[in-house]
Amino acid sequence: MPLIVNAGHATLAGLRERNEDFVGMVTPNEPELSSKGLIAAIADGVSGNEGGREASEYAVRGLLTDYYATPDTWPITQSLDRVIKAINSWVQQQGSVRTELVGMASTLTALVLRGRFYHFAHVGDTRLYLLRAGVLSRLTSDHVWDRPEMQHVLTRAIGLDSRLAIDHGMGEMREGDVFLLATDGVWGSMTEYDITSLLSEVTSTSVDINEIAVRMLQAALAAGSSDNLTVQILKVATLPEENLRDALSVSHQLPLPPKLKVGQTLDGYLVEEQMHSSRITVLYRVVDTRLPPAAQRKLVLKTLQPECVNDIQERSAFAHEEWLAKRTVARFFPQVIPSEQKNYLYYLSTWHAGHTIAQALSSGEHFTVPDVISHGIKLARAIGALHRRSIIHRDIKPDNVHLGDDGELRILDLGVAQSGLEANDEIEAHNISMAGTPSFLAPELFDNPTPSRQTDVYAAGVTLYLMLTRHYPYGEIEAFQRPRFGETIPPTRYRPDLPMWLENVLLKSVARDPIERFETAEEFLLALERGATRPLAARSATPLVKRDPASLWRAVAATSIVLNLLLIYLVLVR
Repeated sequence: MPLIVNAGHATLAGLRERNEDFVGMVTPNEPELSSKGLIAAIADGVSGNEGGREASEYAVRGLLTDYYATPDTWPITQSLDRVIKAINSWVQQQGSVRTELVGMASTLTALVLRGRFYHFAHVGDTRLYLLRAGVLSRLTSDHVWDRPEMQHVLTRAIGLDSRLAIDHGMGEMREGDVFLLATDGVWGSMTEYDITSLLSEVTSTSVDINEIAVRMLQAALAAGSSDNLTVQILKVATLPEENLRDALSVSHQLPLPPKLKVGQTLDGYLVEEQMHSSRITVLYRVVDTRLPPAAQRKLVLKTLQPECVNDIQERSAFAHEEWLAKRTVARFFPQVIPSEQKNYLYYLSTWHAGHTIAQALSSGEHFTVPDVISHGIKLARAIGALHRRSIIHRDIKPDNVHLGDDGELRILDLGVAQSGLEANDEIEAHNISMAGTPSFLAPELFDNPTPSRQTDVYAAGVTLYLMLTRHYPYGEIEAFQRPRFGETIPPTRYRPDLPMWLENVLLKSVARDPIERFETAEEFLLALERGATRPLAARSATPLVKRDPASLWRAVAATSIVLNLLLIYLVLVR
């Protein structure tokens, strides 16, 4: 479903002789709608002569035209910034070469809607509001002097200074969101209560948005406004499915949060505990302090380490992880929690009491055969759910399998997962390299780092084998080691109480040759569920010629040499 936005606007000179406001909007067709989005802008000219109108019109027209001429590879913030600064230079130049335009300047507020995100750029005292679920929020700040008698004097505007500082912001949209762009002739005379009341009528499907815009100007005039009046209203009717392009754009623009300590807050989330810290990422357990105490719940906040601030590849990989996590909507995974307007790069997911398999093993927990069968069935189902979404995890291991106190098994950490839908060079490069923990990597990955469903099944088999025996089927493999895979060590060597059918299932799941392994997680699941009722046949010993062809030919060569030497000896003694 595409992005559909209903819009309307209205503008009046009010009690002034001349209307120096200007407003405009562009809704392109595909592919521009997906690559660049739609853009709306409003401006309020500043000058005692015709320069104010010319500045505001040029600012809006120039932005609406030149924005679509910027490269698709540029982030939205970069495109807006470059175009607006070029417009600022032009307006300044016109004011210096044409005497009738001296002092010309303009405010400018621009809104871009692309995918499931909104982006804005702002300078001056025009305003951008968002009405969501009946609550009105002002997204921009006025660039005026803070002294009461100078609150209408701009500190920033297009054409006011050769060096222009532009405010940028962004957030995630929801269906039904209503955006309002307004000049000070409107918001300066109306209360936010009155604005909210009128905008709330836009949520009705039968209302004419242009009519609401006109009524808002009439209300401002009735409230005593003596300035030009202009509003533009946009209602988000439908949203498309979030695409990876948007996620990457967000990840490249947001700053990384600083290292947080227990008791500190980030965007209203109170840190209760640092759960994990690696070279790249850090996880905190947090609660949302903006909610009433009865509604607060524990969440997991995941972000990048501050040292990754300039690492574009890690930022892209993190955005890809969040993008995939939003698509794993099932009980087998922590669920991503939508957050309001974020000021930093992070994402939230549900927190669940319990422990990982690795933590259980480290604490000395003993897993019985029924335990491992039960957990193995849940793990196979979870991996199957991933694969049905075209996601390969690439790092199934005890650290990434969580056993919840609620009885659910959940797979964690999609940091190196691959979806096959990557559309970015950094993501593709990240996924081509061999990822995962060496002892859980299928043998074929050491020759060709291309993952498959079978490599996830192999890692799951190693995980169950380790739970039962506390050993690895081919021995532990160290990082950067080039392992040689011989015959699998039967798990009954360490656990004689294992039923033969379970040993056969485990040996098949970790078979060195992918042809002898389960093809899918569903096949692995079926073997575990059938158990002793329909056991797998024992796998025959692998012939030496397939198991270790090099050793076989060395043995043949050695035997040949010995025979030849023996023949020479017999010939000589005769």
